[in-house]
Amino acid sequence: MPPCLDVYVWVRTTDRPSVLATFIDHYVDSENPGDPRLDSLVRALVDERPTTDDLEALADLHRDPDASPAFSVYLRARTHYGAVVTLTEEGDLVLGLSLDDPLDDPDVAVRGAELIVELRNEFQAVAGLAGVELPPPQSASEWRDEVQVMLRDGEPP
Repeated sequence: MPPCLDVYVWVRTTDRPSVLATFIDHYVDSENPGDPRLDSLVRALVDERPTTDDLEALADLHRDPDASPAFSVYLRARTHYGAVVTLTEEGDLVLGLSLDDPLDDPDVAVRGAELIVELRNEFQAVAGLAGVELPPPQSASEWRDEVQVMLRDGEPP
């Protein structure tokens, strides 16, 4: 797997369903999402009508089911290398897109910085960050502590 520059924005909103629906509509390959749990995610967080099976499918994504309700879903993107939706411990969203960078091209870092600004504007995100092969932060403390971060924009949550 080639290295990727992962770009994330932290979204704190009172309208999580709308924000998530917009991100999925604009960036996720819904026809071929790469993870069948996209449907569970949509029913649970967009439609707000999850089934028991949906909740169980999403619970499988928790890093530590006993400690945190946070989870991340890795999906195929329409035009980017990948898309990630994270529900944080705080109940906020971390939305991510990956840029393919097999040659460590400096232009990819420039594009990553631009993408942070674009996503922050589109989703009124409070902050953005990017790094190579960066896992999605699932809490405010992870957001602040990421040592692999190359780019930061905005105030952390």
